[in-house]
Amino acid sequence: MTLNIHSDEHYMREALKEAKRGYEAGEIPVGAIIVSQHKIIARAHNQTEQLTDVTAHAEMIAITAASHYLGGKYLSDCTLYVTLEPCMMCIGALYWAQIGRIVFGASDNKRGFELVKDFKVHPKTQLQRGVLANESEVLLKEFFQKLRK
Repeated sequence: MTLNIHSDEHYMREALKEAKRGYEAGEIPVGAIIVSQHKIIARAHNQTEQLTDVTAHAEMIAITAASHYLGGKYLSDCTLYVTLEPCMMCIGALYWAQIGRIVFGASDNKRGFELVKDFKVHPKTQLQRGVLANESEVLLKEFFQKLRK
């Protein structure tokens, strides 16, 4: 079976590649890409350890890169693919960027934005949950098991 190169699964696999880069660098393995008109315009993984910056989440780095690429702060025609449900900081930035669509893999039952009762994404933002969630969860569990040893 051939994978549609414009499918959510295809793009999430690209985000998973970024998560694996983060894993190899000793970062919590979260990867993100931003797509505009079927083209990947930004790639990122967590860099909080490398940059000694608690705000250096994959989503934040990807938002900045996509905004620079497009020459504007609004990402209304873009889709973010991220391997883990965004935290409150990241979803806030995505709200202000007016991202068109967010697709995430694994849910984050400790720090994810959906834990906040009645929280809403930007009214124009579409949300898709659980795309390749298992692959994202396995990578995160493996990372934390390795870290605890």
